[in-house]
Amino acid sequence: MVKIHGNKGVYLLYNRLFLDAELTPAEINQRLQQEGLAPIPAEALAPQTAKTGTITYGILMAHNTSGDPEHLKLKFDALASHDITYVGIIQTAKASGLKEFPLPYVLTNCHNSLCMVGGTINEDDHVFGLSAARRYGGIFVPAHQAVIHQYMREMFAGGGRMILGSDSHTRYGPLGTMGIGEGGPELVKQLVGRTYDLVYPEVIAVYLEGEPAWGVGPQDVALALIKAVFAGGYVKNKVLEFIGPGVANLSVDYRNGIDVMTTETTCLSSIWQTDEQVAAYLAEHGRPDDYRRLEPATVSYYDGLIRIDLSKIEPMIALPFHPSNAYSIREFKENAGDILAAVEAEAKKLFPHPEVKLDLTGKVKGGAVCVDQGVVAGCAGGSFENLWFMAEMMAGKPIGNGEFALSVYPASQPINLALINQGAAAKLLSSGVTLRTAFCGPCFGAGDIPANGMLSIRHTTRNFPNREGSKPRDGQLAAVALMDARSIAATAMRGGVLTAANELELPPKQTVRYHFDPQIYAHRVYNGYGKADPSVALKYGPNIADWPEMIPLPDGLILKLAAVITDPVTTTDELIPSGETSSYRSNPLKLAEFTLSRKEPGYVPKAKAIARLEEERRRWTAGQALPPDLAELFAAVAAVTGKKTEKLVADTGLGSAIFAVKPGDGSAREQAASCQKVLGGWANLAIEYATKRYRSNLINWGMLPFTIDPADQAKLTVDSILYIPGIRAAVCSGAEEVTAYLVPGGNTIRLKLENLSPNEREIILAGSLINYYAVHQ
Repeated sequence: MVKIHGNKGVYLLYNRLFLDAELTPAEINQRLQQEGLAPIPAEALAPQTAKTGTITYGILMAHNTSGDPEHLKLKFDALASHDITYVGIIQTAKASGLKEFPLPYVLTNCHNSLCMVGGTINEDDHVFGLSAARRYGGIFVPAHQAVIHQYMREMFAGGGRMILGSDSHTRYGPLGTMGIGEGGPELVKQLVGRTYDLVYPEVIAVYLEGEPAWGVGPQDVALALIKAVFAGGYVKNKVLEFIGPGVANLSVDYRNGIDVMTTETTCLSSIWQTDEQVAAYLAEHGRPDDYRRLEPATVSYYDGLIRIDLSKIEPMIALPFHPSNAYSIREFKENAGDILAAVEAEAKKLFPHPEVKLDLTGKVKGGAVCVDQGVVAGCAGGSFENLWFMAEMMAGKPIGNGEFALSVYPASQPINLALINQGAAAKLLSSGVTLRTAFCGPCFGAGDIPANGMLSIRHTTRNFPNREGSKPRDGQLAAVALMDARSIAATAMRGGVLTAANELELPPKQTVRYHFDPQIYAHRVYNGYGKADPSVALKYGPNIADWPEMIPLPDGLILKLAAVITDPVTTTDELIPSGETSSYRSNPLKLAEFTLSRKEPGYVPKAKAIARLEEERRRWTAGQALPPDLAELFAAVAAVTGKKTEKLVADTGLGSAIFAVKPGDGSAREQAASCQKVLGGWANLAIEYATKRYRSNLINWGMLPFTIDPADQAKLTVDSILYIPGIRAAVCSGAEEVTAYLVPGGNTIRLKLENLSPNEREIILAGSLINYYAVHQ
């Protein structure tokens, strides 16, 4: 089904895989001659040379401004943000010297579009966004018109392009575009003429063979891939390049459905070979000139290989609390009791509160698994083909009048119109399905929130803890399992009894024709690119606030650990919860109150306490008596170091920090880091970081991304105090390791600062990207 080819590189020569990259050129050419193919010069087979034959290499080099193919400085073709990220980005860019958008910047309104929390604040953000598009020359997509990634597929993605989005699921590989999801500060860099910097990434070939069975959908393929690679980190921060004869057996909608889920593998980006189907898709969307044939060169080298036989993929289900916790539905149903018991045990570890209980084994009734809710939505589920297939399956057959309910959200209004025009909407509605507008809410807990104790099956992107909107601290807990739209339709047709699509008689295999109507966007979307009007004033609602002052990195630091998280992985949803908290993302101080609220509710008061001490320290002047709490803390540090107290107080800043084993899986949201900074945070300590984007967020908010040896983890507890002398000098000098002293006691711990670029070090020294641009405009 999905096979990983170890840790060795592979060649693709004349579209043939050579799995043993350790073959000598002579051995390779001997094989080629046996197949009647021309030999390849030895120098062309050197991995450093052959890697230039990948699709990835060509696109990256076309966007690299550094002149160094190993150290990239990328400029993108377009940017995209939605309504829980663009306010902060524009505010930061404005503070950094923004005059007008130098490239197309699309502002969609698909996350807080229900405007259901906090009074006027959500719609206030939308008004701000339109005013910003007019002032700076942007593109504004009003609420309910399209989810962010569907709009970019329809209107911007094309062959050989790169798009940067402030959403982790920024993926447009099937259309020939490398999409990267990052935190807001990386978009700010593009808006003020800077670059996206990284070391040339490894590229993994995803070789597709065969054809999926009718009824097996893109989510099934995606979950099988995620299951195979996530735990071992095989593709972490790498680029997935989809190639092979199986690509031609997938429609563009199908490819998009697989591609958008690659974010859950923790890869950096993705790209696919393109063909006539992609040309037809772009032509249908009025952009035939945006097509470009992309395929590997005659000689290509990849750093690894994932081989997928599409014909062997079965309908899948990913159980709580991660898309990688996946099984075939067949396997799951055969072992449902045991598998669900394991999920319950995991829930007890995640939520060790006696008032919270997740009874999933109780969903097994008479040998069947009964679910309570179904949702198909967003950039993963809301495609035309997914919803059309559901309509053909259901064809007006009732879902029943019991507890089970099913909602579907077309990913754009053009898709919605096509469903109506082709009769698919009527079939869904007559079955009892609720047909909604384009909205990402079910993906992050702001729409169709299930009741306490419910199990919801969803064709959306994630099923992290509380991603569906429940609040364990309030005694609420629900669960989400990810499935493909086809199997969700099959389950709906049986009134909520879990059913794979291939268990039912399916409609005849056929190809559906989609018609895109551009008038919807022409009549509603504001396209101001290239038409900036500085006379337009930004319209601020009462919840839109500037970032608080952030100071440069002090000479030394005292860090107090306000949270210690020992879970194997910590998601951004746990660092700053989604759901209704998203409505406050335009107000840094209000949003910060929610930091770690569902994971470590003691974090915020602890962080505030150390921040108050820092305020007292900054008010102190030499010769004054220290407040008692400061005097006690600095006396303890002085006892460990032998330094004079007054000198320590003058040179040493105070701040909070967190330790987590592997933080940052999931969303690109910068607020997972910025909220810590707003509360006085100066660092994260980790064994490793789950994603590049979270580590970049820390750096852009002036926070130190320390890593430690696993053996040192036992030294760290909540309220541990670490003194780091000379941290500013260490960062400035390029040091990759500093020594911290545990107070009291004086035991030491090594804190590593590896792989920080000179520019990243400058941002940390300045205290934030905003501060950096204040002196580097």
